[in-house]
Amino acid sequence: MFVWGFGEGQVRSDLRRSRLLAVDGPGQPLPYTGLVIVYTVAVLSSPRKRLVSGVLLVVAVPVSVWLNTRSARELTFSLFVFAAAYVLGRLTVTRQRANRVEAEQAAARERARIAREMHDVLSHAVSLMIVQAEAGPVAVRAAPQRAEAAFEAISETGRDAMAQLRRMLGVLREDGEAGGSPRAPQPGPADLPDLLDRVRASGLDVVHGTAGAVRPLPEATGATVFRIVQEALTNTVRHADARTVSVRLAYTERDLEIRVTDDGRGPRSASGGGHGLVGVRERAAAHGGTAVTGPGPDGRGFEVRVRIPVPAVAEVAR
Repeated sequence: MFVWGFGEGQVRSDLRRSRLLAVDGPGQPLPYTGLVIVYTVAVLSSPRKRLVSGVLLVVAVPVSVWLNTRSARELTFSLFVFAAAYVLGRLTVTRQRANRVEAEQAAARERARIAREMHDVLSHAVSLMIVQAEAGPVAVRAAPQRAEAAFEAISETGRDAMAQLRRMLGVLREDGEAGGSPRAPQPGPADLPDLLDRVRASGLDVVHGTAGAVRPLPEATGATVFRIVQEALTNTVRHADARTVSVRLAYTERDLEIRVTDDGRGPRSASGGGHGLVGVRERAAAHGGTAVTGPGPDGRGFEVRVRIPVPAVAEVAR
Protein backbone atom coordinates (compact mmCIF):
# COMPACT_ATOMS: atom_id res chain seq x y z
CA MET A 1 0.00 0.00 0.00
CA PHE A 2 2.82 2.39 0.81
CA VAL A 3 4.49 1.73 -2.51
CA TRP A 4 1.22 2.23 -4.39
CA GLY A 5 0.43 5.43 -2.51
CA PHE A 6 3.86 6.80 -3.19
CA GLY A 7 3.53 6.03 -6.89
CA GLU A 8 0.11 7.66 -7.12
CA GLY A 9 1.39 10.80 -5.42
CA GLN A 10 4.30 10.96 -7.78
CA VAL A 11 1.97 10.70 -10.77
CA ARG A 12 -0.21 13.51 -9.44
CA SER A 13 2.85 15.67 -8.84
CA ASP A 14 4.06 15.06 -12.40
CA LEU A 15 0.66 15.96 -13.80
CA ARG A 16 0.59 19.25 -11.85
CA ARG A 17 4.10 20.09 -13.09
CA SER A 18 3.17 19.31 -16.71
CA ARG A 19 0.14 21.61 -16.45
CA LEU A 20 2.35 24.43 -15.26
CA LEU A 21 4.82 23.93 -18.13
CA ALA A 22 2.25 23.35 -20.90
CA VAL A 23 1.14 26.14 -23.23
CA ASP A 24 -2.59 26.03 -23.79
CA GLY A 25 -3.84 26.14 -27.39
CA PRO A 26 -6.48 28.53 -28.63
CA GLY A 27 -9.77 28.44 -26.84
CA GLN A 28 -11.69 28.20 -30.14
CA PRO A 29 -11.04 26.43 -33.47
CA LEU A 30 -8.96 28.27 -36.06
CA PRO A 31 -11.16 30.32 -38.42
CA TYR A 32 -9.93 28.66 -41.60
CA THR A 33 -12.55 30.33 -43.77
CA GLY A 34 -11.57 33.76 -42.52
CA LEU A 35 -7.86 33.03 -43.03
CA VAL A 36 -8.50 31.99 -46.63
CA ILE A 37 -10.50 35.18 -47.21
CA VAL A 38 -7.73 37.36 -45.75
CA TYR A 39 -5.10 35.58 -47.88
CA THR A 40 -7.23 36.03 -51.02
CA VAL A 41 -7.81 39.71 -50.30
CA ALA A 42 -4.06 40.21 -49.80
CA VAL A 43 -3.30 38.55 -53.15
CA LEU A 44 -6.06 39.87 -55.41
CA SER A 45 -7.39 43.13 -54.01
CA SER A 46 -6.37 46.71 -54.64
CA PRO A 47 -4.65 48.75 -51.91
CA ARG A 48 -7.92 50.53 -51.05
CA LYS A 49 -9.83 47.28 -50.62
CA ARG A 50 -7.00 45.83 -48.55
CA LEU A 51 -7.12 48.88 -46.26
CA VAL A 52 -10.87 48.59 -45.77
CA SER A 53 -10.57 44.84 -45.12
CA GLY A 54 -7.81 45.46 -42.58
CA VAL A 55 -9.92 47.97 -40.66
CA LEU A 56 -12.88 45.56 -40.60
CA LEU A 57 -10.60 42.76 -39.45
CA VAL A 58 -9.19 44.82 -36.58
CA VAL A 59 -12.74 45.46 -35.39
CA ALA A 60 -14.18 41.98 -36.03
CA VAL A 61 -11.44 39.92 -34.36
CA PRO A 62 -11.67 41.55 -30.90
CA VAL A 63 -15.49 41.36 -31.02
CA SER A 64 -15.34 37.67 -31.92
CA VAL A 65 -12.90 36.90 -29.12
CA TRP A 66 -14.99 38.88 -26.63
CA LEU A 67 -18.12 36.93 -27.54
CA ASN A 68 -16.29 33.56 -27.23
CA THR A 69 -13.49 33.45 -24.65
CA ARG A 70 -12.73 37.03 -23.55
CA SER A 71 -9.08 36.00 -23.32
CA ALA A 72 -6.20 38.39 -24.03
CA ARG A 73 -4.09 35.43 -25.13
CA GLU A 74 -6.82 34.36 -27.52
CA LEU A 75 -6.96 37.88 -28.94
CA THR A 76 -3.19 37.95 -29.46
CA PHE A 77 -3.21 34.55 -31.12
CA SER A 78 -6.10 35.47 -33.45
CA LEU A 79 -4.50 38.73 -34.52
CA PHE A 80 -1.24 36.86 -35.17
CA VAL A 81 -2.73 34.19 -37.43
CA PHE A 82 -4.73 36.73 -39.43
CA ALA A 83 -1.66 38.94 -39.84
CA ALA A 84 0.35 35.89 -40.93
CA ALA A 85 -2.27 35.07 -43.58
CA TYR A 86 -2.11 38.64 -44.90
CA VAL A 87 1.72 38.68 -44.96
CA LEU A 88 1.78 35.33 -46.74
CA GLY A 89 -0.58 36.72 -49.39
CA ARG A 90 1.59 39.80 -49.97
CA LEU A 91 4.70 37.61 -50.20
CA THR A 92 2.92 35.57 -52.85
CA VAL A 93 2.25 38.75 -54.84
CA THR A 94 5.91 39.78 -54.53
CA ARG A 95 7.07 36.38 -55.73
CA GLN A 96 4.68 36.48 -58.68
CA ARG A 97 5.95 39.91 -59.68
CA ALA A 98 9.56 38.74 -59.44
CA ASN A 99 8.72 35.75 -61.64
CA ARG A 100 7.06 38.02 -64.21
CA VAL A 101 10.06 40.34 -64.28
CA GLU A 102 12.40 37.39 -64.70
CA ALA A 103 10.26 36.00 -67.52
CA GLU A 104 10.19 39.38 -69.27
CA GLN A 105 13.96 39.70 -68.98
CA ALA A 106 14.42 36.18 -70.36
CA ALA A 107 12.09 37.02 -73.26
CA ALA A 108 14.03 40.23 -73.95
CA ARG A 109 17.32 38.31 -73.99
CA GLU A 110 15.84 35.75 -76.35
CA ARG A 111 14.53 38.47 -78.67
CA ALA A 112 17.96 40.08 -78.71
CA ARG A 113 19.58 36.73 -79.50
CA ILE A 114 17.17 36.04 -82.36
CA ALA A 115 17.69 39.58 -83.68
CA ARG A 116 21.47 39.03 -83.72
CA GLU A 117 21.05 35.71 -85.52
CA MET A 118 18.70 37.20 -88.10
CA HIS A 119 21.00 40.18 -88.63
CA ASP A 120 24.08 38.00 -89.07
CA VAL A 121 22.43 35.59 -91.50
CA LEU A 122 20.63 38.16 -93.64
CA SER A 123 23.32 40.84 -93.57
CA HIS A 124 26.02 38.40 -94.62
CA ALA A 125 23.96 36.78 -97.36
CA VAL A 126 22.59 40.03 -98.80
CA SER A 127 26.02 41.69 -98.75
CA LEU A 128 27.60 38.86 -100.73
CA MET A 129 24.69 38.77 -103.17
CA ILE A 130 24.93 42.53 -103.77
CA VAL A 131 28.68 42.33 -104.42
CA GLN A 132 28.20 39.45 -106.86
CA ALA A 133 25.26 41.10 -108.59
CA GLU A 134 27.20 44.36 -109.08
CA ALA A 135 30.15 42.48 -110.52
CA GLY A 136 27.97 40.34 -112.78
CA PRO A 137 27.24 42.85 -115.60
CA VAL A 138 30.93 43.78 -115.86
CA ALA A 139 31.93 40.13 -115.90
CA VAL A 140 29.36 39.31 -118.59
CA ARG A 141 31.10 41.67 -120.98
CA ALA A 142 34.71 40.98 -119.97
CA ALA A 143 34.75 37.36 -118.77
CA PRO A 144 31.56 35.33 -119.25
CA GLN A 145 32.97 32.47 -117.17
CA ARG A 146 33.40 34.76 -114.19
CA ALA A 147 29.84 35.99 -114.66
CA GLU A 148 28.56 32.44 -114.54
CA ALA A 149 30.53 31.81 -111.34
CA ALA A 150 29.13 35.01 -109.82
CA PHE A 151 25.54 33.98 -110.53
CA GLU A 152 26.21 30.53 -109.07
CA ALA A 153 27.63 32.19 -105.97
CA ILE A 154 24.50 34.33 -105.64
CA SER A 155 22.31 31.24 -105.89
CA GLU A 156 24.40 29.29 -103.38
CA THR A 157 24.43 32.18 -100.93
CA GLY A 158 20.66 32.57 -101.16
CA ARG A 159 20.06 28.85 -100.60
CA ASP A 160 22.40 28.85 -97.62
CA ALA A 161 20.62 31.85 -96.11
CA MET A 162 17.25 30.19 -96.56
CA ALA A 163 18.51 27.00 -94.91
CA GLN A 164 19.82 28.93 -91.92
CA LEU A 165 16.58 30.88 -91.60
CA ARG A 166 14.54 27.66 -91.69
CA ARG A 167 16.78 26.21 -88.99
CA MET A 168 16.37 29.34 -86.88
CA LEU A 169 12.59 29.32 -87.24
CA GLY A 170 12.56 25.63 -86.38
CA VAL A 171 14.19 26.43 -83.06
CA LEU A 172 11.29 28.76 -82.28
CA ARG A 173 8.72 26.03 -82.73
CA GLU A 174 7.35 24.21 -79.73
CA ASP A 175 9.07 20.92 -78.98
CA GLY A 176 5.87 18.94 -79.31
CA GLU A 177 4.64 20.45 -82.55
CA ALA A 178 3.47 17.77 -84.91
CA GLY A 179 5.35 17.47 -88.15
CA GLY A 180 8.22 19.67 -86.94
CA SER A 181 11.46 19.10 -88.79
CA PRO A 182 14.47 17.84 -86.83
CA ARG A 183 16.74 20.59 -85.64
CA ALA A 184 20.11 20.80 -87.31
CA PRO A 185 23.16 21.65 -85.21
CA GLN A 186 24.37 25.22 -85.02
CA PRO A 187 27.27 26.16 -87.31
CA GLY A 188 30.70 26.04 -85.73
CA PRO A 189 34.42 26.34 -86.55
CA ALA A 190 34.17 23.28 -88.78
CA ASP A 191 31.83 25.26 -91.07
CA LEU A 192 34.26 28.16 -91.51
CA PRO A 193 35.87 26.80 -94.73
CA ASP A 194 32.51 26.89 -96.54
CA LEU A 195 31.90 30.41 -95.25
CA LEU A 196 35.33 31.55 -96.43
CA ASP A 197 34.78 29.97 -99.86
CA ARG A 198 31.58 31.97 -100.30
CA VAL A 199 33.44 35.16 -99.40
CA ARG A 200 36.25 34.29 -101.83
CA ALA A 201 33.64 33.95 -104.55
CA SER A 202 32.93 37.67 -104.13
CA GLY A 203 36.48 38.42 -105.26
CA LEU A 204 37.99 38.98 -101.82
CA ASP A 205 41.24 37.16 -101.08
CA VAL A 206 40.73 35.35 -97.77
CA VAL A 207 43.64 33.94 -95.76
CA HIS A 208 42.77 31.49 -93.01
CA GLY A 209 45.02 30.04 -90.34
CA THR A 210 45.02 28.54 -86.85
CA ALA A 211 47.56 28.42 -84.05
CA GLY A 212 47.82 26.27 -80.95
CA ALA A 213 46.22 22.92 -80.23
CA VAL A 214 42.80 22.88 -81.93
CA ARG A 215 40.20 21.26 -79.68
CA PRO A 216 36.43 20.76 -79.65
CA LEU A 217 34.29 23.60 -78.37
CA PRO A 218 30.87 23.56 -76.70
CA GLU A 219 28.12 23.98 -79.29
CA ALA A 220 27.14 27.45 -78.07
CA THR A 221 30.75 28.65 -78.09
CA GLY A 222 31.38 27.18 -81.53
CA ALA A 223 28.30 28.91 -82.92
CA THR A 224 29.50 32.20 -81.44
CA VAL A 225 32.92 31.80 -83.09
CA PHE A 226 31.25 31.18 -86.45
CA ARG A 227 28.91 34.19 -86.13
CA ILE A 228 31.70 36.52 -85.05
CA VAL A 229 33.83 35.58 -88.06
CA GLN A 230 30.77 35.85 -90.31
CA GLU A 231 29.91 39.33 -89.08
CA ALA A 232 33.51 40.53 -89.32
CA LEU A 233 33.70 39.32 -92.93
CA THR A 234 30.34 40.91 -93.71
CA ASN A 235 31.65 44.19 -92.35
CA THR A 236 34.70 43.87 -94.60
CA VAL A 237 32.64 43.07 -97.72
CA ARG A 238 30.17 45.91 -97.15
CA HIS A 239 32.38 48.73 -95.94
CA ALA A 240 36.13 48.11 -96.20
CA ASP A 241 36.72 48.11 -99.96
CA ALA A 242 39.49 45.62 -99.15
CA ARG A 243 41.40 43.22 -101.34
CA THR A 244 42.62 40.84 -98.65
CA VAL A 245 41.26 39.72 -95.30
CA SER A 246 42.95 37.43 -92.79
CA VAL A 247 41.06 35.14 -90.40
CA ARG A 248 43.17 33.70 -87.55
CA LEU A 249 42.09 31.46 -84.69
CA ALA A 250 44.62 31.04 -81.87
CA TYR A 251 43.95 28.39 -79.21
CA THR A 252 45.57 28.64 -75.78
CA GLU A 253 45.02 26.59 -72.64
CA ARG A 254 42.26 28.84 -71.38
CA ASP A 255 40.83 30.80 -74.29
CA LEU A 256 40.44 31.24 -78.02
CA GLU A 257 41.47 34.43 -79.81
CA ILE A 258 39.79 35.40 -83.08
CA ARG A 259 41.43 37.98 -85.34
CA VAL A 260 39.85 39.18 -88.57
CA THR A 261 42.03 41.82 -90.27
CA ASP A 262 41.56 43.45 -93.65
CA ASP A 263 43.60 45.90 -95.72
CA GLY A 264 40.70 48.19 -96.52
CA ARG A 265 39.85 51.77 -95.68
CA GLY A 266 39.75 51.29 -91.93
CA PRO A 267 37.03 52.30 -89.45
CA ARG A 268 34.09 54.28 -90.77
CA SER A 269 33.87 56.28 -87.54
CA ALA A 270 35.71 56.83 -84.31
CA SER A 271 33.75 54.09 -82.63
CA GLY A 272 34.37 51.77 -85.56
CA GLY A 273 31.11 49.94 -85.44
CA GLY A 274 27.52 49.58 -86.51
CA HIS A 275 24.87 47.18 -85.27
CA GLY A 276 26.87 44.20 -86.46
CA LEU A 277 29.96 45.06 -84.43
CA VAL A 278 27.76 45.76 -81.43
CA GLY A 279 26.45 42.23 -81.88
CA VAL A 280 30.04 40.93 -81.94
CA ARG A 281 30.71 42.57 -78.58
CA GLU A 282 27.45 41.21 -77.16
CA ARG A 283 28.25 37.69 -78.31
CA ALA A 284 31.72 37.82 -76.78
CA ALA A 285 30.40 39.25 -73.52
CA ALA A 286 27.77 36.50 -73.31
CA HIS A 287 30.62 33.97 -72.98
CA GLY A 288 32.66 36.07 -70.59
CA GLY A 289 34.97 37.30 -73.35
CA THR A 290 36.04 40.63 -74.79
CA ALA A 291 35.93 42.22 -78.24
CA VAL A 292 38.11 45.04 -79.55
CA THR A 293 37.63 46.70 -82.93
CA GLY A 294 39.71 49.36 -84.59
CA PRO A 295 42.58 50.03 -86.98
CA GLY A 296 44.70 47.07 -88.03
CA PRO A 297 48.47 46.70 -87.65
CA ASP A 298 50.40 49.90 -88.38
CA GLY A 299 47.08 51.76 -88.48
CA ARG A 300 46.07 50.26 -91.81
CA GLY A 301 42.82 48.50 -92.53
CA PHE A 302 40.43 47.31 -89.86
CA GLU A 303 40.69 44.56 -87.27
CA VAL A 304 38.21 42.68 -85.13
CA ARG A 305 39.90 40.96 -82.20
CA VAL A 306 37.88 38.75 -79.87
CA ARG A 307 39.01 36.64 -76.93
CA ILE A 308 36.63 33.98 -75.55
CA PRO A 309 37.33 31.66 -72.60
CA VAL A 310 37.01 28.02 -73.63
CA PRO A 311 37.04 24.95 -71.38
CA ALA A 312 39.52 22.12 -71.58
CA VAL A 313 38.74 19.03 -73.67
CA ALA A 314 37.76 17.00 -70.61
CA GLU A 315 35.24 19.66 -69.55
CA VAL A 316 33.64 19.76 -72.99
CA ALA A 317 33.20 15.98 -72.97
CA ARG A 318 31.19 16.00 -69.73
